[in-house]
Amino acid sequence: MPEAPPRVSVLLPVFDAEATLAACLRSIQRQTERDFECVIVDDGSRDGSLACARGVAAADARFRVVRESHRGLVAALNAGLALCRGRFVARMDADDLMHRDRLAAQTAALEADPELAAVGSHVRLFPRRALGNGMRAYERWLASIDSPRRVREEAFVECPIAHPTLVARREVLGALRYRDRGWPEDYDLVLRLLEGGHRVSVVPRRLLAWRHGAGRLSRSSPDYAIARFTACKAAFLARGFLGTSDRYVLWGYGATGRSLCRALRDRGKRPAAIVELHPGRIGETIQGAPVIAPEALASRPVEPLVVSVARERARGEIRAELSKLGYRETRDYVCAA
Repeated sequence: MPEAPPRVSVLLPVFDAEATLAACLRSIQRQTERDFECVIVDDGSRDGSLACARGVAAADARFRVVRESHRGLVAALNAGLALCRGRFVARMDADDLMHRDRLAAQTAALEADPELAAVGSHVRLFPRRALGNGMRAYERWLASIDSPRRVREEAFVECPIAHPTLVARREVLGALRYRDRGWPEDYDLVLRLLEGGHRVSVVPRRLLAWRHGAGRLSRSSPDYAIARFTACKAAFLARGFLGTSDRYVLWGYGATGRSLCRALRDRGKRPAAIVELHPGRIGETIQGAPVIAPEALASRPVEPLVVSVARERARGEIRAELSKLGYRETRDYVCAA
């Protein structure tokens, strides 16, 4: 009789992670959900990562190790995904740590709601002494996302799911796979899930200790530069929210708004008007569009509106103002910081 597939597969790419891998694997071994497999894809490591992984696999049959030549993260993810047998696939990175209830809590959420395609969770960044105000604010922002509605509302602000927390149905993830478009593969995946009409949610618990260090791809790879995030947002906005209109209203023309405006222009989308609070700009023309005050929106027909303001508090105030004017988020406007 063939062996029954596990409930969940942990997809773990590894590259030169000798310093952190053993602790990562221990955090997987101690899961309260015992019915799992862990597919470790060694992406041509040059240190002791492969030996560490093979040592664990020799002692625990739930761990499998695949050795690949070094082709990068996306290739490693797809190679491992093809080997995953579980109903659910849980992403994990070799320098992070799982809470012991992670797999149980996230798979339970997916089983409780058959319409959910994937769930993330909240995180605790570490080491705490290395966190500046920006990363602490980012951690708080992630903790504010706790439902499919919030995932969709925040999707163009930043990636609303910390990728090492993602657990998805295998058939959904297998159909999409990972791809390399010169921007973050995790953000690309989440936006494709949403674009495809899939419901994505978050288990509102800190189920992952997420290491913040200089070696993370998000800090070292050019694919994770701010400009590449902006290009990714613009691509999905252009064929999604702005897919039926080449003109839109842009609220905010600071550094964030200017960058997004340029990226959207490259996609054939140009502002019909720019909303600004600075009285000195009202009445000017920018990018061929008139600069208007927020109150002027009341006398204009509802047009697709993109709020490109970096500060979270300011976005909250703008959301409240737009709600008073009858604008509905994700239908009439989106926030894209």
